[in-house]
Amino acid sequence: MFARVVLQQLILEGVEIVGLVTQPSKPFGRHHTPKDSATKTFILENHPHIPILEPNKLDEEALQAIAALKPDKIVVVAYGKILPQALLDLAPCLNLHGSILPQFRGASPLQEMILHDLKTFGVSVILMDAHMDTGDILGVASFEKDRDHNLQDLGARLALLGAKLMASVLKNFKNITPTPQDHSQASYCKKISKADGLVDFSNARQVYLKYLAYYPWPGVFLNSGLKLFGIELLSTAEQHKEGKILTIDDEGVSVGCAKGALKIAQLQAPGKQKVGAKAYLSGKRLKVGDILA
Repeated sequence: MFARVVLQQLILEGVEIVGLVTQPSKPFGRHHTPKDSATKTFILENHPHIPILEPNKLDEEALQAIAALKPDKIVVVAYGKILPQALLDLAPCLNLHGSILPQFRGASPLQEMILHDLKTFGVSVILMDAHMDTGDILGVASFEKDRDHNLQDLGARLALLGAKLMASVLKNFKNITPTPQDHSQASYCKKISKADGLVDFSNARQVYLKYLAYYPWPGVFLNSGLKLFGIELLSTAEQHKEGKILTIDDEGVSVGCAKGALKIAQLQAPGKQKVGAKAYLSGKRLKVGDILA
């Protein structure tokens, strides 16, 4: 959805879109029904006159089709593939990246900003080069943290902020002096996998930050496969036996950690439906003082 928000905002800002290049539709669900990208769906529903290209790879045929659109600039948002030099040479390629570069180059910058509990969130527009997220900076936009954001909320806010930044960069491109990144300050982040959602009750704040960063996918879960939902951070300093059930009420269960305590609203056992934490504990005959695992 990040790229869709950017595309929609650029059109609202009066940027002329000569074509959309997006990933091919992918099988989805039990019946493997083809699912279009969010950007393709948006164009088909709102601007069907704009050409859509869906190359499996950016080969010579795809590059010729893109060149035929005669773009002045190429805007790259969440495309997910390395661009060949021939495309970079076709027109200036401007990438919107979800962090304040050179911090968190790579595939999961939003998650990393949440996991590191940053006080400032931001996005960067860079002039792309042959390497990953190393191009000169054309603009940065940011905001001070005013509350805890999960990945979905932060993505929505940064997408709009980034779209407005990209529109400004496009409109003022001739007057912008690119700023080289300080590569000595670079940090990196990897693509998120399901295994990243594994947590234990050693540190309440770390569990809470993972819950925010990995919402809605992959979520957070214990080694048993038990998934945790609706997590609140109760404290960061208390010391408890890991997983000890402290209280149970209609709002959920409070659980002690070696450092801190959490409130958990809902639980989901492997292969089961998500239920209220109180109902789950009742079904398992767990009470205050027992261990949630």
